[in-house]
Amino acid sequence: MVGMIVARTGRELQRYNVGQRVVVGCIPYRLKGGMKAPGKNIEDTLEVLVISAQRKGKGMLFPKGGWEIDEEIQAAALRETIEEAGVSGIVEGELGKWCFKSKGNDAYYEGHMFPLLVKETLDQWPEKAIRQRYWVSASKAKESCNYGWMKEALDLLVKRLESPPPKSDDLIM
Repeated sequence: MVGMIVARTGRELQRYNVGQRVVVGCIPYRLKGGMKAPGKNIEDTLEVLVISAQRKGKGMLFPKGGWEIDEEIQAAALRETIEEAGVSGIVEGELGKWCFKSKGNDAYYEGHMFPLLVKETLDQWPEKAIRQRYWVSASKAKESCNYGWMKEALDLLVKRLESPPPKSDDLIM
């Protein structure tokens, strides 16, 4: 990546769906040893990146933020991950969509989460001064995350990674 990335600010371009702010995020992950080892549980090789909550410093979460009207959904999820966690990589297929209540106010949000296979870790990123980042096991991430919908997304990622890829003769051409 070239130069310092500057975080987007303001809410002028935010997407809303039936009055709910739409947020997108990623579960940054890596597999120790590069891939699932034969005979090993995926949770033995899977590490996910969690970040500290910005407000009140309580708990950990996955990077997420507003999806703006001038962005594709996966590009927005990657942007938020770079801004908040300082990692980049390959954004994979959506894990799901959740409706959740904000912990900070009475608002409801629509959240979309994507897996992000991490390929680059940045030394400098926009929110470095206000967030810590930690590589942890999936089980540790579930313990430390305060958001039920993010835990559900992580469960879906684990299930996806446990499933063997389709054999070439199973594919429809």
